[in-house]
Amino acid sequence: MSLESLSRYGRQMSQLTGVRAIMKDIIETLRSGQGQTFINLSAGNPVVLPEVEQLWRDCTADLLSSSEYGQVVGRYGTSQGYELLIAAIIQEFQQRYGWSISDRNILITPGSQSLYFLAANAFGGWAEDGSLRKILLPLSPDYTGYGGVCLEPQAVVAVRPQIERLGDHRFKYRPDFENLQIGADTGMLLFSRPCNPTGNVISDAELERLATLAAAQNVPVFVDSAYAPPFPGLNFTEMTPYFGDNIVHCLSLSKAGLPGERLGIAIGPEPVIQVLEAFQTNLCIHSSRYGQAIAARAIASGRLTAIAETVIRPYYAAKFARVERQLDALLPDSLPWRLHQGEGGIFAWLWLEEAPLDDWQIYQQLKQAGVIVVPGSSFFPGLREDWAHTRQCLRISLAAEDHELDTGMERLATTVQQIYRQAPIPA
Repeated sequence: MSLESLSRYGRQMSQLTGVRAIMKDIIETLRSGQGQTFINLSAGNPVVLPEVEQLWRDCTADLLSSSEYGQVVGRYGTSQGYELLIAAIIQEFQQRYGWSISDRNILITPGSQSLYFLAANAFGGWAEDGSLRKILLPLSPDYTGYGGVCLEPQAVVAVRPQIERLGDHRFKYRPDFENLQIGADTGMLLFSRPCNPTGNVISDAELERLATLAAAQNVPVFVDSAYAPPFPGLNFTEMTPYFGDNIVHCLSLSKAGLPGERLGIAIGPEPVIQVLEAFQTNLCIHSSRYGQAIAARAIASGRLTAIAETVIRPYYAAKFARVERQLDALLPDSLPWRLHQGEGGIFAWLWLEEAPLDDWQIYQQLKQAGVIVVPGSSFFPGLREDWAHTRQCLRISLAAEDHELDTGMERLATTVQQIYRQAPIPA
């Protein structure tokens, strides 16, 4: 069958974007290693931690033995979501953060990626007056999946960040408010907090400032909280979840042990939630009720938040600290390398400033050394300008065993030093 009959949107949405576009190469590399052993530090899958798995086993067993089971799996539900899950979320956020929310402020979606797709195409793209409404990413780099969320890809626009150079080969990205333009052509703001891939956490003050600027133009702010508290709680620094008149707090249970069930949660102002719910009704009716039912049990019992704080967060914080120690020990001070300050998430973000090779070439050399990472240029969706920094970074997954991280950092450090020796470092 010929695919020449695909529509413009069909052609657009049938293309892979970001990290997904290089996964084929990674998979083929792992399959055709010809006896070579690879340390795979590209994975975005969370580690299956025993305590987390047991929580979901217990919640599943409770559902299976309950009279509720038949209604959960044998009936359609409302597009908004499973009532007991919504009630558990309301109780959690009212008690923990004092949020004044009701069921009208919540929508359950089939994963947070689908939530951003709904939002990007409801608030971004071509308006009725013929203007293009932008999906503004105020802090680049950011989640690679944002590059494919809109049917009109030119609507996704990112802002280059300010770089704060810190001591001991560290750095941090910050929003560049001087060059951040939120106007009549802005449909929505979108950013992850903590950030995938960098681990950056936009501060409470920066978030409030972004929300205030957006509110002046009646623009909603979607905060991707897939790594945020209360679950999975993958913040290594203090941060406050926010709810407001124009803020949509977007959670995911993927990094809390349920990536296969695809559960996203939007908490926001009622008019925005109503728009997203109607969009979802047309798209897929509702999210998996089985996943929602076991999630309701995990949240209502308090066990999910407790495990996030005592198991999930410490596990990944220790992994980042291990990578940090290894790079400090193995990479010489004379080289201009910098690691993004570890503030959350399941990745480390390495900047090889003034490297004589770009990130894709470094990726290939690291493969030859038996280490697979992700080239950083995949994480600048919507950034139109040519910026050398986009080709100088690598994403390193923390979802690996300690011995794999140690060996991986040893091979990475050796390869990086060899790369820098290929050309003199500018004075």
